[in-house]
Amino acid sequence: MTPPAGPAADPAAMVTTPATASAARTGSRGSAGASSRAAVPLTPIFVRLKLSLLRNGLKGSSKRKAAYFSSLAFALVVGFFVTLGLALLHGNVHAGTVVVLLAALLALGWAFMPLFFPTGDETLDPSRLVMLPLRPRPLVRALLVSSLVGIGPLFTLCLAVGSVLAVARGAAGAVAAVVAAPLLVLGCVTLARAVATANVRLLSSRKGRDLAILSGLLIAVGGQLVNFGSQRLFQAGGLATLEPVEAVVRWLPPATAIGMVDSASEGAYGVAAAQLALTVAAVVALLWFWERSLTRLMVTPDGSTIAAARPTKDRGAGGVWSLLPAGRTGAAVQRTLRYAVRDPKTKAAWVTALAIGMIIPVFNALQGTGSVYLACFGASMLGMQMYNQFGQDTSAFWMVAQTISNTRDAYVELRARAFALALVTVPFTVLVTVVTAAVIGDWSSFPAATGLSLALLGSMLCTGALASARFPYSIPSDGAFKNVVPGQAGLAWAGIFGGLLVSAVISAPVIVLTIWLNAAEHHDISWIVLPVGVAWGALATWAGLRLSAPTVARKLPEILSAVSKG
Repeated sequence: MTPPAGPAADPAAMVTTPATASAARTGSRGSAGASSRAAVPLTPIFVRLKLSLLRNGLKGSSKRKAAYFSSLAFALVVGFFVTLGLALLHGNVHAGTVVVLLAALLALGWAFMPLFFPTGDETLDPSRLVMLPLRPRPLVRALLVSSLVGIGPLFTLCLAVGSVLAVARGAAGAVAAVVAAPLLVLGCVTLARAVATANVRLLSSRKGRDLAILSGLLIAVGGQLVNFGSQRLFQAGGLATLEPVEAVVRWLPPATAIGMVDSASEGAYGVAAAQLALTVAAVVALLWFWERSLTRLMVTPDGSTIAAARPTKDRGAGGVWSLLPAGRTGAAVQRTLRYAVRDPKTKAAWVTALAIGMIIPVFNALQGTGSVYLACFGASMLGMQMYNQFGQDTSAFWMVAQTISNTRDAYVELRARAFALALVTVPFTVLVTVVTAAVIGDWSSFPAATGLSLALLGSMLCTGALASARFPYSIPSDGAFKNVVPGQAGLAWAGIFGGLLVSAVISAPVIVLTIWLNAAEHHDISWIVLPVGVAWGALATWAGLRLSAPTVARKLPEILSAVSKG
């Protein structure tokens, strides 16, 4: 008979040795271990990772611990009172308008604040997980759940609960409120993560750091807009003017979640269902976009791994730079202006001064409480850029110091820096005065206001040169909101406040002349303040540069040591 074919026919295959049995058991345990490891969910791991990051960030730093717990307490207190205030709006005819617009502003803040404060959450950069064998969909789910841990989501939940309490009425409204509150929080967090992941290359680049530093400008502009808007709202019928805007915003996710509660409370179940569907569809679309961005981020190499093959641009001295004078003056002017464009801290100071210098006079004029003479505020903001000129160079000031051999070289260096500032500040001061006068309609005060502003600007250029020579300090390169290294804050405050007081004294003759002409109602000859202010500002600038040059030439080593501590 023919034995049966196959492995069972082989006697050796029927023999089970201790080695083969051990190998079989090991193989089975290995496969079971691999399958169990593959089945481990990512979400609990990422939640524990987020909690570990929060806990470890508080170790070893009492200041950081105090800041965190004070922020937590502040968020809880503010969240409680805001929630209580929103709940008290229940039954008010404008409650829906308030809470729908609040939800839209909340979503807007979640979308853009991570771009300006990328260091606030260390888990915003998923590129740190590139080397791990993780699939995008489980990673999105784990990151979404871990994103709900923190002060921001807790504060958002408080506002969401207060919003739904303000508009929920009846059984249908209560059911809709139970769905809307978590849906609003989920939509805000998903929106923040999707935007942050799509811009993660920006957040980790030099432009991202510049954007973070310029966040102070956004806060300043936003504060003025909120102040202007709040004054309009508290007027008679202010909230009623927002109803057309609210009618559009209630169809924009995730504010549609709050609009759904209002619609369900009013019995418009079809509208509520449409708003619920729109909210869910928006969250799903954001999750899909987040997953696509995460996949592209995981598989696309960044700029550091790709060789630069582009031809080098010719950075010659042509173009607008050819209009500058030759020698040290032209080089120093060009260096100062390039710092204003490229250096993050200098750029932030310039842009903030330009924006606030325009916002304060113009917004006060729009509110009907302004004056043309508020243009002096813009001149003072710009004149402060002259203070601590050498601190902007940091340790690279040694290259400038090597080219200064006498008082004449120091004077030319300071004169060039003041000239670079004047190229921007003088036209901008005139522009602010023109805009303010046009808004108010007070053209008769325009010459006097311009002359007074330019006199104040010249006085601040004078005191700025003196403060740069006598009170130099170092500007740290790290940290978006630190402009003075530890131990030199006294020098900074002495230079700034002392300079402001001395500037007021220097420009006092022009101030007294302007006040006398207005008090005596000599408006027909008030134009004389313009040439007097221009001449006085130029004279003050020249005197300040002349007085500062010997100190700079004599104290070059001390200045270099002071500005190199960052």
